This record gives sequence, structure tokens and C-alpha cells, in this order.
Amino acid sequence: MNFKSSINIDGTEISTGSKPYIIAEMSANHGGDFQRAKNIIREAVNAGADAIKFQVYTADSLTLPLDSKDFVINDKNSLWYGCQLYDLYKEAATPYQWFPELFDYSKSLGITPFASPFDNDAVQLLEELQSPAYKIASFEAVDTELIAACVKTGKPVIISTGMCSEEDIDYVLNIVKENGGTEVAILKCTSAYPARFSEANLVTIPEWTKKYGIPVGISDHTLGTVASVAGCALGAAIVEKHFIDKAEPKTADSEFSLLPSDLKKLVTECHMAAESRGVIHYGPVDREINSLQFRRSLYATKDIKENDVFSRKNIRSVRPGYGLEVKLLPKILGKKASRDIPVGTALTKDLINKF
Repeated sequence: MNFKSSINIDGTEISTGSKPYIIAEMSANHGGDFQRAKNIIREAVNAGADAIKFQVYTADSLTLPLDSKDFVINDKNSLWYGCQLYDLYKEAATPYQWFPELFDYSKSLGITPFASPFDNDAVQLLEELQSPAYKIASFEAVDTELIAACVKTGKPVIISTGMCSEEDIDYVLNIVKENGGTEVAILKCTSAYPARFSEANLVTIPEWTKKYGIPVGISDHTLGTVASVAGCALGAAIVEKHFIDKAEPKTADSEFSLLPSDLKKLVTECHMAAESRGVIHYGPVDREINSLQFRRSLYATKDIKENDVFSRKNIRSVRPGYGLEVKLLPKILGKKASRDIPVGTALTKDLINKF
């Protein structure tokens, strides 16, 4: 689709071969406390995250203030079972008047702020704040007008794909293309809170990387750090993870959010996992060269006289690896020694007649 193979967010180049870009998602974890929001940003910086991400919406921009059954969460497995959508979003929303200071505070600490907008008003606010990128949440991944509005800003767009079929993803990327977008990334996501490890399907990451030729990452809703680290080993260029400063007081999203020590671990181990991907390689790497001596090779196990016949009684495969390769043993058996060979001698071609 003629997209770039990398995206650039606030001067950081993000691609399949780059160090994973770690996004700490604040979401509702401020709990309505402005100082806690600032503390979450500070802790994300301390943990080594590259970006802090917000969500920009009001309850009215997401739903209707109704309590009929369509507008009440009826999934008994949901953390929010029984909640009226409007009330849940009203409680979880970040007040619009906070964003200028939160963006400035983030920048002052050296972490990149950006956000998921949920309507055109949110996009306009983020443009005023000079947001360097836009993130589309999974539930908005087929919202044509919202995606188009984000793409038209000329900024990179990251799209979560929870619940998306292959046709949905092709459709979304076509929207990006039709609106002139060239920098786009997609995130493998399971929109369950928390998600099970068996639902992560991380092998999709290299498949999408090959198919679409764009950065592919993970928006991880599983508990802990394992899935994110595994995703980086499989080629994830971006990791997005919900983050909170402390376990109490609880928030709408705290049950599946990382604490500061967990985020620090995530950053370190995701970088290590990405480094361990390396390249397709055969043979010893530089630091293995000296270890070749510890391979097995062929040695004399007894004193052998000139013209003695080599047999399993006088030669065999042992460590170290200074003699002939073990695979040559069948070829040597039955041949004669070209001279006397003391026990413990590494076999070489010149010790074997008619080799």
C-alpha cells in the first residue's frame, strides 16, 4: 500500500529492526486526581518508557446517558459488569482542562506525550497541543471519520486491532492510504480485560510484519510482562501497556495495569528480547570461536604403531576438538597409520595412509 516501513514519533524512528518503543498507557488510572496523573507520568519516566499516552474523550463523545439494557455492561466476566456506560466513561475520563499541563509536564521530564482521541473535537485539542502521533483504540478501529481526521493531520497513526478481522485491517489501512497517510503502525491486541495468554496469538506479529511491511507491535492486556516480552522476541516494534503508579486507590483500569517496578522490568526485558532476535545465522558467532575446541574430534586412545589398522579399539571421538571431525570416523576405520602415533594424539590427515 506504499506505506513507509517505519514511523517517526517525536524524533524516534520506530521500525521492525529498532529498539521496541514502550508506551505507558495512563487511561483512567489517574482516578480523577490531577496530582496522581502527574505522578504516573513521573513514574513512567523513571521506569524508562518512551511515551506516556492519554485518552481524550468525554462520556458524551462515547455514548448516550441512558440506563436501558443496551447501555449497561451485561457481560458477567467483565470487570465492569453492571456498570452504566455513561457513568463508567464519566468516571474514567481525563478532564480536557488537564491536558495542556500534562503535555507540558511530560515534555519537561523528557517523555513523549500523545493520545487516543475519540472524536473530532479531541483531534482538534491534540493538534493545538502539537501531539506528535495519534493512537486509534480497538473499539474505534473501523471508525472511518475518526481515522481520516487523524491521518489528515500528517502525523503517524498507530491502530490497535482488537476484534479486527483481516478484512477490517485491510479496510482500515485503505482509509489511511486514501487520506494520504504514509506512516502507520498496527498493534496486535486482544480486547479482553484482562486477556488470557492463550488469547494473545503473538505469532500474528511476524505474519503481519511480512504481509503489510509496516511496524507491528502489541497492545497488551494480559497480566504481567510475559506476553509483551515474547512479542518483542517475535518482532514487535511497539509495546503499549496500561500503567499505574500504585495499587491503591484502585481505578477502572488498575486490575490489568503494571506498577512502576513491573514497567521497569518490562522496558529492560523487552529491549533484551528484541536484541536476542538477531539475524538468521549459521555457524559460530565471534564469541563462540574459542568454544570450538570443546567439540568432539578423533584421538588415538592407545599407542599406535606404523601400519597398525585404525579401529574402534585405538581411536574414538572425544573432547577437545583439535583432531579430525567425528563424521570422518567411518572413512578412517580400516586404514593404516602412516607412522607411530602416541596415545592422546589428535588425528590429522597426514597420520593416515591413503586418506
